[in-house]
Amino acid sequence: MTLEDIANLVNAEILCGGEKLAALDVPRAYACDLMSDVLALCSPGALLITGLTNIQIVRTAQMLDIQSVLFVRGKTPPQDTISLASKSEISLLVTKISMFQACGILYKEGVKPCLLADMEE
Repeated sequence: MTLEDIANLVNAEILCGGEKLAALDVPRAYACDLMSDVLALCSPGALLITGLTNIQIVRTAQMLDIQSVLFVRGKTPPQDTISLASKSEISLLVTKISMFQACGILYKEGVKPCLLADMEE
């Protein structure tokens, strides 16, 4: 599924990286507000779904080669977070729906979760 498909499914606003939406394939997603869990359990290339908006989200995404972040509950990150993501070529999206709803919609449409066993393949 492309990031453009995901944006449409969750009615997301694109904050940066919109030029990559149609070309970026997103096979997996990980939803979390604890960056230590993201570092331990998220697969490279996955969509990160979070309610946190600080700059550490982008720093974590950089470390794991995460190319897209979806902020839930209508939370918009500060400009320094958006600027760093843009410079790092990380797409940022915002949806007004909850994390639970976003995960349910994406799972129903075929986006797979990040699981520890998948990372060991």
